[in-house]
Formats: sequence, structure tokens, C-alpha cells
Amino acid sequence: MLDKLTGVSQKLSPGLRKIISNTAWLFGEKILQMGLGLLVGVWVARYLTPEKFGLLNYAIAFVGLFSPIATLGLGNIVVRDLAKDPSCKEETLGTAFVLKLLGGVVTLLLTVGTVVLLKPEDTLTQWLVGIAATGTIFLAFECIDFWFQSQVQSKYTVWSTNSAYLLINGVKIALIQMGAPLIAFSCALTAEKAMGAVALAITYHTKGHFLKAWRFSFARAKYLLMQSWPLILSGFVIMIYMRIDQVMLGQMRDSSEVGIYSAAVKVSELWYFIPGSIVQSVFPSIVKSKEIGEAVYEERLQKLFDIMALLSYTVAIPLTFFSGQIVTLLYGQNYAASAPSLAVLIWAGLFVSLGVARTPWLITEGLMKFSAATTAVGAAVNMVLNFLLIPSYGGLGAGIATVIAQMVASYGAHALYPKTRKIFIKQTRSLLLLDLIKDLLKRARSN
Repeated sequence: MLDKLTGVSQKLSPGLRKIISNTAWLFGEKILQMGLGLLVGVWVARYLTPEKFGLLNYAIAFVGLFSPIATLGLGNIVVRDLAKDPSCKEETLGTAFVLKLLGGVVTLLLTVGTVVLLKPEDTLTQWLVGIAATGTIFLAFECIDFWFQSQVQSKYTVWSTNSAYLLINGVKIALIQMGAPLIAFSCALTAEKAMGAVALAITYHTKGHFLKAWRFSFARAKYLLMQSWPLILSGFVIMIYMRIDQVMLGQMRDSSEVGIYSAAVKVSELWYFIPGSIVQSVFPSIVKSKEIGEAVYEERLQKLFDIMALLSYTVAIPLTFFSGQIVTLLYGQNYAASAPSLAVLIWAGLFVSLGVARTPWLITEGLMKFSAATTAVGAAVNMVLNFLLIPSYGGLGAGIATVIAQMVASYGAHALYPKTRKIFIKQTRSLLLLDLIKDLLKRARSN
């Protein structure tokens, strides 16, 4: 067996081995952060109680709405440019750093100004939002990560970010043992970003690169912003889509409701990295199958949707029936009220998975603009339904709004556009498990 594995490894090109290794590092990072994040996150939630946990998550969600200003949608653009022409490294990284630094400052000012207008008497929330928003300034150091991505060397980023992540989770445990106040945990989140930035800078220097060599260019800044502005708008839509429920819940109900709902959200989203990893793995195969023949291409797409639906049902059905036990086991009796929200929210994963699975087809067919349009529609649906449902049903209403918005954006909208109707049919087949049932019947007959 070892000889076979060695033979397979030798057959792989150096470039492919590098890509596989890079992907493995990224996947390992997700596993570590998921496991440790759940363990420490549950501990923090139990310590803070729903009200304080809700305040913390409200602040995080509030800052998230403005975070596209800090990121400026530069990631993929900078990585692409560096991969094409590494010689422009110093100017590209220096310009992107300055733009993201300014974006972080603007994000800080806008979030603090907005929360003061919305909650003029709530000093604690203002401080929590301000501290969380300060962390966006350190996102400028993501430029170092862009360089390592462009060179398919993400393991160096993983070392840096995981070092900060491990240390800060240790700090959170220490804060719990010390009986620290809520604001200390908000400081810990910002400190994680700051330490991650320092770790990235140290790693960058140890690999023989120097921040002082970076230089800013107005011409390059104009070029980058011209390239990234659609992604900035898309980023706002996505963040509204993902975070508006917690913000509106905090505005229309109370912080305890946000805390209880946030516990359900964290459990329901815990497995979301799996569909993305699957699609990332099969993406090249699906793209190449287009050249082999339309029948093979269509078959592989259908199989991908079928796998996503089956995976989602495997996760959603048990959690629907055992949501109460799971929530109580993880978060304790104080969060038992989040069980109905979890039982609903877990079904959003079905449509999230189908939405992720359509990505290879959209890219291959040149229809990525449709994805942005459906996300915008989903965000609008989410806001309207939250406004209608939260006053009467609280977190459960927010969960229902999320599932319906995901269903519209990732599935229902395909029926309205002739070019995407075939995907609507494939997704419907996967939702009904038609091909799986067909295969089972065929096997039963053959036996």
C-alpha cells in the first residue's frame, strides 16, 4: 500500500503537489479553528449568560455590516496581480496596505458614529462596537497573506493566524477564570487581530521580505479601486445577508434574545466549511468535463448537487429532532430557548450547500453576475422578513427569515431566469433525491 501511495505521489507534478499541500494546510486550519472555537466559544457563552453574550455578538455583527469598507474587496485582485507579475510586489502590497489601513479607520469612524446615533444612551454597546471596530484597522496586514496566497504558500499564514488564535483562546479561558467583565472579551477579539498582524509581519520578515520596501502609488491605488468597487458593493450585500438578523434582533428586541439566537447560529453554521471544501476539490474536474462532453458535464453537476443535498439532510434531520438536547449539552439550560431557532436555522445549510455547488457552473458559463444579483435579492428578502417576523417571533422569526432568504437566493431565483432554469431543475432533483431513489430501485431490481 505504501509503495502504491509513493508511486502516486511521484506521478504528481510539483505544482499539483504544492496545491494539494496548500489546500491541506487551509483545511487543517479550519478544523482546528472549528474545534477550538466551539469549545472556548461555548465556555465563553456559558460564562457571559445570554444577555452579555448577546451584547458581544450584536457588536460583532454591527461592525460586520461595515467591514467591506475595511477589506475593500482587494483580496482576490491583489492575489491575481501578484501571481501574474511578482515583480510588482512592493508597489502592489504597499498600495493595498495603505488603502486597507484607511478603510479600517473609516470603518471605525462610521461604526462608532452610527451606533451612537442608534443607541445614544447605551454607553456599553458603544464601547463594545468601538473596540470591535478597532480590530478592522489591523486587517491591513492581510496584504502579507495575499503574497503567500499568490505563491501558494498559505502554510505560513496558517502558522501566523493559528498562533494568535491559540494564544487568544488561552487568554479567553484566563479571563473566565479571573471573572473578567464583558468588555475584556471584546478587547480579546481585537487583540487577536492585532497579534495576527504582528505574527504575519514577523513571518514575512523571516522569509526574507521587508515591509519597509513597500511603496504607495496613486496610479496603482486608482487601478485597484477601479477593479474592486463591484466587490465592495457585493461585500455589503453579503454582510447584510449574513449579519442583519442579529443587528435587527438587537434593535427590535433585546440583547438576551440576540445571545440566545447567536448560540443557534454558531451551531448551525459549524459545518459550512465542508461544502466549500468539496466544491474546491471537484471544481477542476467539472470544468474539464465541459471539454469532454456535455453529457459528462451535466452528469457531474447533478452528482455534485446530489451529494450536497444528501450531506445537508444527514446534518439537518438529526439536529432538527435533537436541537434541544444539543443546545442544552453545549450551552446549558440558560440557552435552552435557542433550540427552536436551531431546528429552523439548520435547514438554511441545505440551500447554502446548493448555492455553493452551483459556483462551478456559474463560473464555467460566465454567469457570476447572476450570483451577485441573487445575493442582493436574498438580502432584501431577509431584511423585509426580519422586519415582519422579529416583533412577533423574535429569534425564531429571524431564523425563518434566514432560511427563506437562502432558499430564494440559492434555489428559487433560478426558476425565474431562462439561462439558470436548468440549474433549478437539477437542484430540485437533488432536493427530492430522485437520482438516489432511482439508483436504489435499479439495484433492488438487479438483486
